[in-house]
Amino acid sequence: MNVKCPSCGKEVEVSQAIKHQVEEVLRSELVADIEKKTTQKIKEEFDFKIKDQVNALEEKEKRNKQLQEQLLDLNKIMRELKDDNEKREIESQKKLNEEIEKIKESAMKTASEKARLKELELEKKLSDTQKALEDAQRKTQQGSQQLQGEVVELDFENQLKSVFAFDEFLPVPKGIEGADIWQKVKNKHGQSAGTIIWEIKRTKAWSKAWLPKLREDARKVDANVCILISDSLPNDIKFYDRQDGVWICSYDHAVVLAKVLRDSLLQIAIAKSTASHKEEKLQNIYNYITSPAFRNKIEGYFESVSSLRTDLEGEKRAMERVWKKREMQIQRLDRNMSQMFGDLQGIVPELPSIQSLELPQLDSGDEE
Repeated sequence: MNVKCPSCGKEVEVSQAIKHQVEEVLRSELVADIEKKTTQKIKEEFDFKIKDQVNALEEKEKRNKQLQEQLLDLNKIMRELKDDNEKREIESQKKLNEEIEKIKESAMKTASEKARLKELELEKKLSDTQKALEDAQRKTQQGSQQLQGEVVELDFENQLKSVFAFDEFLPVPKGIEGADIWQKVKNKHGQSAGTIIWEIKRTKAWSKAWLPKLREDARKVDANVCILISDSLPNDIKFYDRQDGVWICSYDHAVVLAKVLRDSLLQIAIAKSTASHKEEKLQNIYNYITSPAFRNKIEGYFESVSSLRTDLEGEKRAMERVWKKREMQIQRLDRNMSQMFGDLQGIVPELPSIQSLELPQLDSGDEE
């Protein structure tokens, strides 16, 4: 039996037509199945890629969020650091201004010598503080507690050098922590008469513990005299005194005391070189230096000097009155020094005479 093919119009056998139809059906099903599987695979791959991209975006968003949080924390820390630094700079500037004002006020109230020292100290302190402020932009401000002592020590040593031109000033040896100045006393011929060791204290409170330390330093350098200069003196000392083997005085009276003690060392050296009655003269000089009479004369000298300084402050208000009073005080100073030198000449006749203390000599015409 033959049937006509609907596609080509040819007659074919029924078995062949059924075969083609079956093949077409199978082909269609196979194609559909392949398309379905392909579509499913593409869909799965697409879904996987979409999911992967979504995960990647989520990870990226998560990282971005973490970075933003870290950035916020960092900005917060930077702001805090900036605020702290600004506060430190403001506080440092405030302290500097307060310190400058205190120094200015103190300089106006003190005597001329202290005012000069404060001015030197202020100049050095301003210079050092300016450098410290520049460093404070990178780190915290650093202070220097040794500044005042260095300025005073240097200035006082320069004063000693200018007054005692014959003397030698040596560096303080290593191992001596307290002493500041080592003065080798010499006469005009360059001959050594002894040594003086100095220590300067610029503290508000007196401490008796300074004395044994200075005595120990004096022993190390074999010093004849040790002197402690202090802004604050013991209650029982007005200008100067000797306690436990150490001379103690204020800064204003240090040079005057140095003159007296230095002259004593020179006189002792002269006495040592004299053959006759050497030990007796040394003992007499020592007894005189440590006697109440010597102390009273020096104290009178210091009182006159202190009175002169006080009067100079009132010079602008009453020049004529102060000039007259100063003349009387100078006369008293001359009398005190003349008496003291006369006492020394009575003990040591070999002392050289001082022309300004001698009586004027009469010429031959007057004698006739």
